[in-house]
Amino acid sequence: MILHKGEALFRQGDSCDYLYRVKSGLFKVTRLHENGNMVLFNLLYPGETVPHHSLISPKEAHGTAVAMMKSEVDVIPAAEWYRELRENPGKVMEIALLLQEKVRFMQTRVDHLTVGSPAERMDLLTRWMNEYAYGAQLTDLLTQEEIGQLIGVRRETVNRLLRNQE
Repeated sequence: MILHKGEALFRQGDSCDYLYRVKSGLFKVTRLHENGNMVLFNLLYPGETVPHHSLISPKEAHGTAVAMMKSEVDVIPAAEWYRELRENPGKVMEIALLLQEKVRFMQTRVDHLTVGSPAERMDLLTRWMNEYAYGAQLTDLLTQEEIGQLIGVRRETVNRLLRNQE
């Protein structure tokens, strides 16, 4: 399946009848809270199978995954995934490795949040995104608010950091 920038892979609350293996591109995952706050809480990149929380058993989607650029995914019927999991114990190791990779990614993200200055955090995020962005600029993929959420600063600070980069 090909998705273009802005198209949703899955939406918060969906029943997750499918899992998806990201072949190319990037996705941002946001969650809308009851108070109206929209929070960017994850980035999906090539090699991942998602939703992560449904790799062992089904659960409705925790957030909405939206393509940040043209992206390709393999669609996997959840029933087929879970059947294969029951029939092939070796698949558990595949899932463990997927989750280990995501934990390592999250550890890197936490490390990036604990670096000294906002400018250093912005630089680390930019360098990480450049690995997956196929030449697209950070601000073409994420809003200033989303960048701020990823580096732990307010949108105004992001605006100032971007002006200082020019």
